[in-house]
Amino acid sequence: MGVPPEAILIEPRATNTRENIEFSRQLMAEHGLQPESAVLICRPCQQRRAYATCRQVWPSLDVMCASDPRPLDDYIDGIRDPGFVISMMVGDTQRVIEYPKLGHALPQEVPRPIEAALERLIAAGFTDRLLPAASRTSPLDRVVTSSVIVSPRHAR
Repeated sequence: MGVPPEAILIEPRATNTRENIEFSRQLMAEHGLQPESAVLICRPCQQRRAYATCRQVWPSLDVMCASDPRPLDDYIDGIRDPGFVISMMVGDTQRVIEYPKLGHALPQEVPRPIEAALERLIAAGFTDRLLPAASRTSPLDRVVTSSVIVSPRHAR
């Protein structure tokens, strides 16, 4: 990308998206950076949750999400584990529903057909990426992240 190494800050402590945003904000402030906007790069199935989490945690930030725009089959081929990909999608969808109840993200409408599909996938055993039981609040209940931050002064 042509970004000099001294323009890159790495946030290595987060264990979830909320922490990632909070710790990244703190790290940037420690370096005198107060961005007005940001692009969150994440997995395609994580975009809604990442956006809602960022808007909850950092409401003044103008945020948009982006991911690699490739077909699902290509994404699965790259990971080489369809079950894991489906479990990630199930976990992210559950978090879109549950995180607002816990104060971690802004609420979003989840259409009933999506909730029904989530229930069917959970019943089919795609449960590896679900929230721990202590974090669950709905009947539907049944990842270490890190950020690379590029200073806008150096991104050209």
